[in-house]
Amino acid sequence: MARFFVDELPQEGSDYRLTGENAEHAKVLRLKPGELVTLCDGKGLDCPCTVAEGGVLAVGPALPCPAEPRARVSVYIAFPKADKAEHVIQKAVELGAAEIILFPSRYCVSRPDGKSLGKKLERWQRISRSAAEQSGRGMIPPVRTLDSYAEAIREAAEAEAPILFYENEERLTLREALAQIETPLIRHPACGGRRMPPSPEGEGIGGRHPSTGLEAGPPPLQAGKVITAPTVSLITGAEGGFSEEEIARAREVGLKICTLGPRILRCETAPLAGLTAVMYALGEL
Repeated sequence: MARFFVDELPQEGSDYRLTGENAEHAKVLRLKPGELVTLCDGKGLDCPCTVAEGGVLAVGPALPCPAEPRARVSVYIAFPKADKAEHVIQKAVELGAAEIILFPSRYCVSRPDGKSLGKKLERWQRISRSAAEQSGRGMIPPVRTLDSYAEAIREAAEAEAPILFYENEERLTLREALAQIETPLIRHPACGGRRMPPSPEGEGIGGRHPSTGLEAGPPPLQAGKVITAPTVSLITGAEGGFSEEEIARAREVGLKICTLGPRILRCETAPLAGLTAVMYALGEL
């Protein structure tokens, strides 16, 4: 079904005519009377419409977009070389990222600035819009940049699950990092999807083992149980990764340094692998 983002949704029962780029897109699609299309306000509301004669749309009721994730996941990537950022932005939007933020780090080869950066941002935002339309998103994730690594980690640390992926980390896994969220919620499908606090049997943070009485460590995610967090931030590096000094600074501001496994991933693969894993853990895949 064709999807068009508009500034404001029309009233239910009214007639609406597409304009600008949306009208051009509709011409390319050769929409016919009786076909269904969707208008979206970019804020999470969808409006189903039926194509009438002359290309006019008969407007239906506004409804929440079913494809929009419940959790807000922000993806931070250090500036990669060439057009790798375009690939990451497109796929991250399809996977459900709330926003994509690019920043410079010590080993970045690409450091766009000034006029060059302005043009890139325009193109990146167009890619985000196109990916949002294609994937049925209820919003167009913004793409923005920060001036420094320090600014990126400070901002990312404000999330309830702030995670930085580092190729030299060998102990902390993503599962354990998500399990260490201060106030985790576990959703049991058998309970009609209701969100429940962790049980006292050591299944959540602060629980005690029923037989030993000792504090339980972070549990791995288990089948049928999903740990959810309202906000998550994921940070990945450029082609050269992060320096030890950058990792130390990230720990200082409260980021959880995680491994993505024993294999070294390319800088355009790591954020998508991490985002996919998080979306699965949050019950969004």
